[in-house]
Amino acid sequence: MVDPPNLRPDAFAGTAEAYARYRPPYPAVLLNALVAAAAPVSPSALLDLASGPGRVALAIAGSFDRVQAVDLEPEMIAVGEREAARLGISNVAWSIATAEAFDAPEGGFDLVTVGEAFHRLDQPLIARRALGWLKPGGRLATLGGDGILAGAGPWQAIAADIARRWMKLAFPAGWGEAKAGAETTPAAYERVLREAGFVDVASRSFTAPQAWTFGDIVGYFESTSVCSRRALGEHFTAFEAELRAALTPLGVGGLFRERARFGFTLARKPLRRS
Repeated sequence: MVDPPNLRPDAFAGTAEAYARYRPPYPAVLLNALVAAAAPVSPSALLDLASGPGRVALAIAGSFDRVQAVDLEPEMIAVGEREAARLGISNVAWSIATAEAFDAPEGGFDLVTVGEAFHRLDQPLIARRALGWLKPGGRLATLGGDGILAGAGPWQAIAADIARRWMKLAFPAGWGEAKAGAETTPAAYERVLREAGFVDVASRSFTAPQAWTFGDIVGYFESTSVCSRRALGEHFTAFEAELRAALTPLGVGGLFRERARFGFTLARKPLRRS
């Protein structure tokens, strides 16, 4: 089966700058809970798959001695390297590769993370390979957030409705929510991880206040595979104009506020293989 254009390997080409700048950061309470569960022991190591520009890797790099970030898009890696330099983070190694094809040492990592990308991957394969990459007792975590297209609040619902109407022009044959055969919910992720041999599999959710300017909202859409400037092409300017007309009356002091929802599904490698 051929994946729709927004799920093809080059779907995020040209989005790295917007991705790094406009995707909301994972809340500290989530990241702290994740690191606490992983309980890295020196010499500790993190493997961040489908890392983009390092949204997870850079946020928790300080909790590990060594970090390996992997993404298939060269621009994402370049922007991640630049951000690491800007932040003074020097313990991250960057690799251009698909998560499925990446070659990592067996038993080398305390934590393997996949941020907002598990739905785009061969989930059973990644789960099985991560089980080998982890130290006994190590953890695998898939992370995500609802995003504007989930339409959780009044202004988000309006923005999502406008976006989907323009997406129909960009993707007349339709777009996909996940790679063929991939799951999209935490409960389904839990099942995939248990079937791969993980234990103590559970999901947690978190909320955090988020304030957007109109420019932030447009930048967020630029960072997606379905509403980027590349995806919408000549329609992007008109899409932005319609968003502005519809959303401006809903802002308070030029800001659009929400309680953003995030979460992770976390699983542990058994101490001994059964």
